[in-house]
Amino acid sequence: MTTSRQLEIPFADGRSGSGPATWGQRAIWDVVNRLAPADRPRYNIGTATPLDPGLPLPVVLAALGHLLHLHDSLHTRLLPEPDGSGLRQTVDPAGTLAALVRDLPAGTDRDGLGAAGAALHRELTDRAFDCGTEWPVRVGLVVADGLVRHISLVLSHTAVDGTGMGLLVRDLTALALGADPAAVRAGRTTQQPLEEAAFQTSERGLKRDANARAHTLRKLRAAPDRLFPPAPAADPAARFPNAVLSSPALLRAVDTVAAAHRAGSSAVLLAATAAMTARLAGRPDAVLQVVVNNRFLSGLTDAVSVIAGDALLHLQDADGEFGAAVRRTHAASIAAYRHAYYDRRLLDAEIERLTADRVPLADRSCVFNDTRDLLPGGLTAPDPAVAGAGADGATTLDWPVEFDPRPGLTYALDAQRTPTALQLAMTADPALLPRPAMERFLRGIEELVLTEERALRP
Repeated sequence: MTTSRQLEIPFADGRSGSGPATWGQRAIWDVVNRLAPADRPRYNIGTATPLDPGLPLPVVLAALGHLLHLHDSLHTRLLPEPDGSGLRQTVDPAGTLAALVRDLPAGTDRDGLGAAGAALHRELTDRAFDCGTEWPVRVGLVVADGLVRHISLVLSHTAVDGTGMGLLVRDLTALALGADPAAVRAGRTTQQPLEEAAFQTSERGLKRDANARAHTLRKLRAAPDRLFPPAPAADPAARFPNAVLSSPALLRAVDTVAAAHRAGSSAVLLAATAAMTARLAGRPDAVLQVVVNNRFLSGLTDAVSVIAGDALLHLQDADGEFGAAVRRTHAASIAAYRHAYYDRRLLDAEIERLTADRVPLADRSCVFNDTRDLLPGGLTAPDPAVAGAGADGATTLDWPVEFDPRPGLTYALDAQRTPTALQLAMTADPALLPRPAMERFLRGIEELVLTEERALRP
């Protein structure tokens, strides 16, 4: 018989304080609070993993308690200022973290454990956070035969981005496997959210914000205001298909090409994405709205916080010689990432003013997000059975789902990693990129990178 119980993990003697919210906290808060309540849970960030052969429950609970002491964002609440002028973060020094435990009968097989873990993860993920009254973290544990066999970790996006979640998983893994909490803490020297907010309100922080917004506005005015021609008979109610290309060959080839051109692997994928954008749009250049997270920003690489920044990348001659395009993309992306750390409210207000004045601004409808390595495997080795590619190592292309129309979006492309393949997940407006064009786009990215890798072989 399966039963449920809730355990409380006590937390005391933590860091505390109150101050203005960070740019990232405020940006996500604004986005989430503009959504209908039923839509807000889709901004939760979660990860779940089986634990094989399992860990004792007290060990996992102790590791979670130590995790709270490491990262202030896990025991931070967000509340609007009483006068409505802004948002304030409060770091609580004490309290309890609830862990929802699902106890399964002894001898439950692997499939049963997986099903229970998946159900518990959905239960935790499908509820929005009230960041004013609760901490932005939920924990679910599946216990069988006296051991924790599955763990689920769900956070509000106001607390972390993908990089932050990856760091939490890494720290929790180390703590659960016996690392000294003091040693783990000593390795985390980057800013806590209150310290980040203090920088942002300092003279240096205000100057950085102003420079970043000015750079972005210059790019917005200089880049083309439309890439793909409008569809003459578009159906505004048409659902947006989602295609997932899983390529084992890309997993190796991207890193090989990156090393040969002294570029980051994200630059390789960006260059290929830009090239296919230019080809299918029938123009020489491409404009990509690139999602930026902590790992791209100096000084915040190991921070558990949320950046919520976007970099505008305008690549001319995007469909030129691919090796040269990779090198140019690498240089351009470094500058773009550096200028992606800004106060989004102020930038949005400037964009709104320019739009009202009918100033042409860059097409921002093509979105790229490199999510590889943001969510490591967790406390156990990944299962090769969930690799997502063909059993013979061949590339596969699947169409798993369709989404409601997304106004203002031409396509969103996510780069993901599985244990045995690099995945490209694409959602697109079918009026601009019907399914055959989406397939051509994804396979074209793969072919560009693999062709370059083959040319580099001795």
